[in-house]
Amino acid sequence: MASTPLTIIKGDGIGPDIVDAALKVLDALDMDFDREYVRVGQAALDAGESDPLPQSAVRAIERSGLVLKGPVTTPVGQGYRSVNVAMRKQFDLYANVRPTLSLPGTKSRYENLDIITVRENKGGMYSGEGQIVSDDGNRAEALSVITREQSERIVRFAFEMARARGRRKVTLTHKANIMKSTSGLFLKVGRKIAEEYDDLEYEEAIVDACAMKLVMAPERFDVIVTTNLFGDILSDLCAGLIGGLGLAPGANIGDRCAMFEAVHGSAPDIAGQGIANPTSVILATALMLDHLGLDEQAGRIRRAVRDAMADGDRTTPDLGGEGSTQGFADAIVERL
Repeated sequence: MASTPLTIIKGDGIGPDIVDAALKVLDALDMDFDREYVRVGQAALDAGESDPLPQSAVRAIERSGLVLKGPVTTPVGQGYRSVNVAMRKQFDLYANVRPTLSLPGTKSRYENLDIITVRENKGGMYSGEGQIVSDDGNRAEALSVITREQSERIVRFAFEMARARGRRKVTLTHKANIMKSTSGLFLKVGRKIAEEYDDLEYEEAIVDACAMKLVMAPERFDVIVTTNLFGDILSDLCAGLIGGLGLAPGANIGDRCAMFEAVHGSAPDIAGQGIANPTSVILATALMLDHLGLDEQAGRIRRAVRDAMADGDRTTPDLGGEGSTQGFADAIVERL
C-alpha cells in the first residue's frame, strides 16, 4: 500500500516542539506517511523567503492535500496578512471544525461536554474585502460579505457531519435581528436546508444569547453552525469551557485539501522552554486520522490522551503538572 503524502508545517514559537510531540505519537502507531516539511509565516521570512506563504509551500500542499500544522504567528494590527486566512482562501478550506470535548484532570467548571462548532471559513468579516483607513486615520471600514453558496455549503456540511457522527441536534447561530442582510441570508438558507434533515433536531440562536447559554448551560448544545466571525469567537468560548485552547484541536476542510492544527497561538513567551502543552495538536492528529477513515487509530490517540491526563502523568504546567512537552508525549505513547 502506498504511503499517504502529508505536508507538515511546524510553525513558530512553541510550534516545532508541540508538532514534534504529535509526530512522536503518530510514529508510535506505525503509520505510513510520506512527509514533506515546509515553512510559512515568520519561519518562512526568517529563512529568507519574501512571502509568508511561499510558492514552494503552496505547491507542497497542493501535492499532498493533507496538512498537519503548528501555530503560526500573525502580527496584530500591522505587518503581513494572516497566513492562516490566506491558506484557507488559497486551498478553499471552507469548513472550520472545532470539537470541544471534556478531558479529565483539567481546570474546568464543566464535565462531560461534547460540542462541535462548525464555522464558515472564508466569508463574513474575515473576507478581507473593503478594508480602508482614511488618510487622517480617523475612519476605518471593512466589508462583511456572505454569499448564498458559502451559506449553503457550510450549513449542509454541518448537517451531513452531524448525521454521519450520530449527533442529535444542530444549532444555527446568527445575528439576523440586526444584521438583516448578511446574517439574514445565512439564516434563510439554513432554514431551507434544515428541512431536508428531519432526523436531526434543528434550532436557532442569536449569537449573544448563544454565548450566554453556552456559559450557563453548555450541555444543551451539540453541533453549532455559524458564520466566520461568530464561529471564531464561540469556538474559543467553548474551548474555555473545557480548560482552554491548549486542549482544543481544529480542522479546516475543503473538497480537495484538509488542514489539521493546534488552534492556539505560538506562545513566544515560553518558546524553547519545553513546557508547552502538545494536547491540541495531538488531538488534531486524531482528527486527521478520522478524516482518513482511520477511526480505530484516532480512538487510540484520544483514549491515550485521556488516560495520561487522568493519571496526571508528566502533564505540563498549564495542567497543574511539572512535566515537559516531550515527556507528556511519552506518557501518551506508553498508553497507545
